[in-house]
This record gives sequence, C-alpha cells and structure tokens, in this order.
Amino acid sequence: METPPRLSDRRALVAHRARAADQPALFLHEWVADEVQERLQEVNRPFTDVAIVTGWPQVWARIFPNATIVPDEDKLALDLQSYDLVIHALSLHWASDLVGQLVQCKRALRPDGLFLGALFGGQTLQELRVALAQAEVAVTGGLSPRVGPMAEIRDLGGLLQRAGFALPVADSATVPVEYADPLRLMHDLRAMGESNALASRIKTFTRREVLNKAQELYPEDGIATFEVVTLTGWAPAESQQKPLRPGSAKARLADALGVPEIDPNASKS
Repeated sequence: METPPRLSDRRALVAHRARAADQPALFLHEWVADEVQERLQEVNRPFTDVAIVTGWPQVWARIFPNATIVPDEDKLALDLQSYDLVIHALSLHWASDLVGQLVQCKRALRPDGLFLGALFGGQTLQELRVALAQAEVAVTGGLSPRVGPMAEIRDLGGLLQRAGFALPVADSATVPVEYADPLRLMHDLRAMGESNALASRIKTFTRREVLNKAQELYPEDGIATFEVVTLTGWAPAESQQKPLRPGSAKARLADALGVPEIDPNASKS
C-alpha cells in the first residue's frame, strides 16, 4: 500500500513555531479560544477531563489549567477513551492526514464526549494567494506552492462522518484583518508560526521583484481574510438522539397539515 504524499514538512513547521516563540502573534488563537468558551457555555454541561491539541499551549493553559495539552504530531499522545472533551486548536490545516487526526481524537473520547476542532478554511489569505501567484507568474513565468491547500467547509462535515463522529457540524466565521501592506501581513504570519511549511515548497527566499509586484497587486483596502472553520462532533453513545428508520413514522403528514393525501400512483382521470 502506497504511503500518501505528505502535505507539510513537520520539521519546518516546528522550526517556524520555535522562531516565532519569542514574540508570537497569537491573536487568532486567542479569538478561537474565546469562541470555544462561548460554545461550551451553550452546551451547558460540565467537562472534567479535557485534552487540547495545539502548537501554542500557553494560550490554552490559562483557560484550562488542568487539561492535558499535547502537540499536533502525526500520532497524538492521547489515551484511549480518557476524555469527555477534546479540542484541536487551529493546527488541523497543517495535518498531512486530517481524517487520521479526527479519528485519533474520537478514540480519545469517552462515549458522548465532545470534539471541537478549529482550522483555517479555504477562504483564508485569498487576497495574498492571488497577489503572490499573479506576481510570480509576471516576474518569473512560473508558479510555486506558497500557501497550503486549505479544506473547504463543504467537505469538512463529511470528514467528521468518515472519522466516526455522531451529530457532525461544520461552520465558519470570517475574520478580516487590516494591514498597511502585504509585507506586514507576511511578518505577522511569520510571528504566528504560519510561514510556508509545505513539503513541496521551493526552499529558497522569495525574490524581491516578486514581493514588490505582489505589493502592487494587493487590494488597496489592505484586508487579509482569515476563515476559521469550527468542527463539532460527538463520540457515539446509546443515549444520543438518532434519526428514525425510513417508514417508521406513526402519523401521516397530510393529517398533520389537515389536507387530503394524494396517491402519486393513482391514474389521472
């Protein structure tokens, strides 16, 4: 069986985070942490055994001081069926095997345990991607991978189902951030530890001519779009609501609406 190609270079990703650690720009991680807390309040049930998968533990240790916090490695250091809440915090977009990460999180949950995952979605950095692509083509006549192929929200709910979660939901929010110029945006991406860590990247510095051209092509409003997709799923349990079997309804829709039922097979007069 062939090993699937790796999306990300794990060593590069770890190195980028280590380089950013002195003065990290973690405002999007903090935004996600606030969002998770709001969602947990809506669930309105206590969680006593929490595990968090993240490359930035300092954001989460303040909120969940007793949580088990592990890095987003290929094999997650999570014990089987040991937690009632698992949070995968803004790193799934770097996973070479996204479904594998989801499966590991589900296995770590006890029955009826909750999974919350946050990752950057397909609309993220769309302005920068377009500007860099057009600039590189104009200057060099070629195109190289610079931003990862982030998943679209329409596909992510299906991935939760493939991983075995019950009641899967995927929703997204757009976080616009204004920058004076794209170079400042790229500086922030470096400080987030989100620099290009694609396994297929060209391992040389971007030419100054390409950066200058990208500045010219970047939208004048300076907005950078970050799409944050939140995944929610539950470890299956007997107590959960389940859809009715086809044909098991005990009342007719026509009776409920107070209208005569029409037989679709009846011949027309």
